[in-house]
Amino acid sequence: MEREKWFFTGRYKGYSLQGFQKDLLSGLVVGVIAIPLGMAFAIASGVKPEYGIYTTIIAGILIALLGGSKYQIGGPTGAFIPILFGVVITYGYENLLIAGFMAGIILCLMGVFRLGALIKFIPRPVTIGFTSGIAVIIFTGQIANFLGLDGVKQHEFFHENIVEVFRHLQTINIFSVLTAGICLITIILTPKLFPKVPGPLIGLLLSTIVAAIFYPGEVATIGSTYGDIPSSLPRFSIPDITLDKIVQLIRPAFVIAILGAIESLLSAVVADGMTNSKHHSNRELVGQGVANMITPLFGGIPATGAIARTATNIKNGAVSPVSGIIHGFMVLLILVLFAPYASSIPLASMAPILMVVAWNMSERHVFYHVLKTKTEDSLVLSVTFLLTVFINLTAAVEVGLLLAVILFTKRMSDIMVTAKALPDHQNKHEKVQTHMVSDNRDCPQISIYNIEGPLFFGAAQTFSHTIMSTINYKPKVLLLRMSKVPFMDTTGEASLANIINDFSKHGTVLISGIRPQPMKMMKKTGLYDSIREDHFFEHTGEAINYALQELNREKCLGCKHFAFKECKELSSMTQHSGKRAFTS
Repeated sequence: MEREKWFFTGRYKGYSLQGFQKDLLSGLVVGVIAIPLGMAFAIASGVKPEYGIYTTIIAGILIALLGGSKYQIGGPTGAFIPILFGVVITYGYENLLIAGFMAGIILCLMGVFRLGALIKFIPRPVTIGFTSGIAVIIFTGQIANFLGLDGVKQHEFFHENIVEVFRHLQTINIFSVLTAGICLITIILTPKLFPKVPGPLIGLLLSTIVAAIFYPGEVATIGSTYGDIPSSLPRFSIPDITLDKIVQLIRPAFVIAILGAIESLLSAVVADGMTNSKHHSNRELVGQGVANMITPLFGGIPATGAIARTATNIKNGAVSPVSGIIHGFMVLLILVLFAPYASSIPLASMAPILMVVAWNMSERHVFYHVLKTKTEDSLVLSVTFLLTVFINLTAAVEVGLLLAVILFTKRMSDIMVTAKALPDHQNKHEKVQTHMVSDNRDCPQISIYNIEGPLFFGAAQTFSHTIMSTINYKPKVLLLRMSKVPFMDTTGEASLANIINDFSKHGTVLISGIRPQPMKMMKKTGLYDSIREDHFFEHTGEAINYALQELNREKCLGCKHFAFKECKELSSMTQHSGKRAFTS
């Protein structure tokens, strides 16, 4: 029963023949669109085009069947290209399958341990930075095929590939440029003239037909470069997984998993917005994980949710996961019937498809918007983008996240305020405010501090230094107002404990307005008992009344600071203490 709830409840509720007809139409349309994209993504990733088709079929069916979104279309995507190409160049195709399998396990574990919600904590500048970087890599990586350059070798690093292109510019093939131009123009114009017709497929067919009829043999094709595409699925095969390979591939596998999680959940969120529905993030991760564990067993590359194809699926009327399943079987049918013809597709026809994909995923408007703010986010964006382009996606994600955490910690520590305060007698409620403290108005025996912001490792040292440096004259009472401290970690607690232990040797520490989380932390560490329960107050007024009873009255005689209303009376010869209630 629980298993049914996890996978199927609500996904097919009220499903009808009319719903199936809609799913059939949308599945057929998306299946047709997915074929050129699958081959193009595979080629750009450094593997044979048929592996992209295998991924589209197997992962597409499994993600639709097991995922957490009713409308998700899964398969190879452009976002994976740099990391997959880097793995192929460095470790080889066989190890790419192992890395993909490991990524599937990581995704499953993320779903099982309900980490789907944690993806939203990845800063947007990081995702925009590496997405834009990936777009640059994809776009520039297709220049050689667009121009039909001869003898160009693929390298791992961006700058090496750019140098390689310039070295071979003299080998430009005018027929390749013409073929690519026809495809590009068709892709751009088709959505404007025929909105429901898949532009990439029409561009691919038209440019292939022109090349085959008017200048056969003049441009490189899939068949001449990679061999004929088989018209059947590959045999089931388990990769040779060893401990050494696991250790070697854990970093790229982790990046593939994180990238796959981000892409799939982002695609699911887009689908939610278009359909007013709600996806199940943890089930989505499990579905993605299972798909990425099984796909490599048939030679497929890593897959995730495809935003553009998912949106197309919805626009064509999809109502359930059946459309995603039909999309996978549609690709399988086309593979069986038309695979031999795919060998005639020019590589120059594939290049514009990927260039348009790169242009659409570049997030150029958002990139510029964040960049022009000239904030810490601009720095995170720039560093992530540059590392993605010039180093690799793994380093970009690691450094981008680390930099974002460091800058966030700094921002949080900067908002931490620790300042002396006194009651404002002119205020109706006599609020305790920092601007009331001056050289002429500051009680020598009672030090009150307003503490605002999270008391954590990033702010603990500043907090401790501020208080310790200003109470060196050793007042009788230290009152800490902590109503605006929402959070305290063990480092913050240790700093507070040091202040209290040091001050308690000669005076009394009082705390007012403490919130639940810091209170819970103090009780866990025993600091609450050290301070004493009767030294905690809900309101500052109560704490001040208590503090006034602790004063050394002899030191009050002749004092002209008049920090409290009672001070005039205490400063004179009378012994009356004058109790009153503060409402602060």
